Amino acid sequence: MDDDQQESMLPIANVGRIMKQILPQTAKISKEAKQTMQECSTEFISFVTAEASDKCHKENRKTVNGDDICWALRTLGFDNYAEAIVRYLYKYREAERHKANSSRDNREESNYRVFEKGGTSQAEPS
Repeated sequence: MDDDQQESMLPIANVGRIMKQILPQTAKISKEAKQTMQECSTEFISFVTAEASDKCHKENRKTVNGDDICWALRTLGFDNYAEAIVRYLYKYREAERHKANSSRDNREESNYRVFEKGGTSQAEPS
């Protein structure tokens, strides 16, 4: 395998780490097994991404999003993966909304100073 092909692959250390998560702690993984999984997972991701990218191109869009990936998984017959990704994407978007709302609320609170005057609170912009 040449350097260009190696650069477009997922990092083998990450692949190995993911593989170890599912196996018993005493299990060992050969370098060949890690390389095989690296090649297969990289190819799978490229396959799905190409399908999603084609859809975006046909729709004159330049950005592939999570919904495009889910569509591509279904189109390619990976319905079980698509269902899991749809659930993940929903939870991810909810968390991002919550984080954005919390950040906005914190910014708004920091824009005001509270002064005690005569026993009552009064907010004044800073």
